[in-house]
Amino acid sequence: MTFHIRAGDVEHGGSASAQIKNELMKAGVDELTARRAGIVAFEGEMNLIVYSADGGTLSVEVERDAILIEVHDTGPGIEDIDLAMTPGYSTAPEWATDLGFGAGMGLVNMQANSDTFEIESKLGEGTTIRCRVDRWASGRTSREEGGS
Repeated sequence: MTFHIRAGDVEHGGSASAQIKNELMKAGVDELTARRAGIVAFEGEMNLIVYSADGGTLSVEVERDAILIEVHDTGPGIEDIDLAMTPGYSTAPEWATDLGFGAGMGLVNMQANSDTFEIESKLGEGTTIRCRVDRWASGRTSREEGGS
């Protein structure tokens, strides 16, 4: 599934991620995995809406053992990824914070709900985030079982 997300389209924010979660549930993905993937997708979708210059894509691939999520834009890029990963840090524009967005937890929540989290960004070229949410038959995540 691939969704094209428009920059600034707050009115439709969350629509793609809700559809993703519903499709995962229809495909037989367990509730915990679908919820975690939905959170990752929502945060990625909102980052495209709030921070990208021209929007971007939110892609989801369902594999036997995992849900793969990729968020890509050709926006301004992230100057300091480590700083951007700090809980509460935000560069959200005023219009977004006035609407209650930009609390500085998007990337943090994406990482917390992923079993694998990778982010690549180049200033003036854009950002790509790749996340893997493992499917566990028991409904437990690798973190609960002592994994990474």
